[in-house]
Amino acid sequence: MYSFKDYLNRGIRLINNQIFPQRKKLSSVMLYATDRCSAKCKHCNIWAKTPKQHLPFSKIKEIVRSKAISKTTVIGLEGGEFILHPEAMEILQFLSIEHSCFDLLSNCVQPEKIHSAITKYPPKRLYISLDGTPQTHNNIRGVDLYDKVIRTIQLCKDIVPVSVMFTLTPFNDFSDLQHVADVCTHHGIDLRVGIYNNMEYFDTTVKSNQAQSLSFQVADIPLSIKNFPENYDFVSLYTQFRAGNLLLQCRSITDSIVIYPTGDIPLCQNKHITLGNVFNQPLHAIINSKQTRAIHRHHKNHCNQCWVNFHRKYDIVFFRSLEKILPKPIIQLFFSKYHWCNNKKITYKAYMKNNENIVQK
Repeated sequence: MYSFKDYLNRGIRLINNQIFPQRKKLSSVMLYATDRCSAKCKHCNIWAKTPKQHLPFSKIKEIVRSKAISKTTVIGLEGGEFILHPEAMEILQFLSIEHSCFDLLSNCVQPEKIHSAITKYPPKRLYISLDGTPQTHNNIRGVDLYDKVIRTIQLCKDIVPVSVMFTLTPFNDFSDLQHVADVCTHHGIDLRVGIYNNMEYFDTTVKSNQAQSLSFQVADIPLSIKNFPENYDFVSLYTQFRAGNLLLQCRSITDSIVIYPTGDIPLCQNKHITLGNVFNQPLHAIINSKQTRAIHRHHKNHCNQCWVNFHRKYDIVFFRSLEKILPKPIIQLFFSKYHWCNNKKITYKAYMKNNENIVQK
């Protein structure tokens, strides 16, 4: 789903941000542009928020034109359900003309509206949520959505690249993941696997102890997800993270941000730390401020407290890629210590080979 060029561009920005932290460029900006939502998900209470808020079109234009944004910065449009934003079509039209490197995310409550939108203003990628079998998905989402998801896939897969997003939660299991993988294989589309995390903004009702109770063994993971890049290692390494055996620096916080409908920019979705608000300061001033630089310096080296796929998938790719060209001790000289499991000397390649041996046994 992601090309070598995508990773190269991000690598260049990472180097720039390392050398010139006061002139950072962003790789990814996820706009939670509205908290309007037509689902009633068990693992998210954003649909129940009142009063409803959204980032106005005028502010989104300002963000996209920020000095912190380059032509290859990926702008993500999410909610809630982005298509319910009162200025959704104006925003899509603007981006299609001025910044075509944008992604659209949807829960597919309105398949025809999504189809119409991407036909007129095609995003770089369309991300669709699907969390299991018809019974499981509809139970999690609180409304009957499964058939609408399939309808959206059928309508859109030949227009733009489509990725289905599966999130492992306390309300589904690996049999649901296998079902979603089969759906993706049948339709010839991409699969992205995430693992439930508590995020303050979404008023999650499943609290930390329940989220952390997601427990499984490597041998339980469906091998079919190996057919979709950046999933198997992410899910497998979660077992090491949960056991306290894994340590990875969070490099992605310096180049990937989310912006809430309130205008707040958190350090990350798992921390109650706000870097600033775009209604009070320009985006580039917030991410390049002395305060933000100090927060980044501390947390990229001292935080290992979540498994949010928005950040951690890139951290895995970053370090496994470095290991292809440099010995692990040399990498640690430049980026401090990290380890994939309780064997602190083992490389990513060796860890994954050990996993294969476990599964075969």
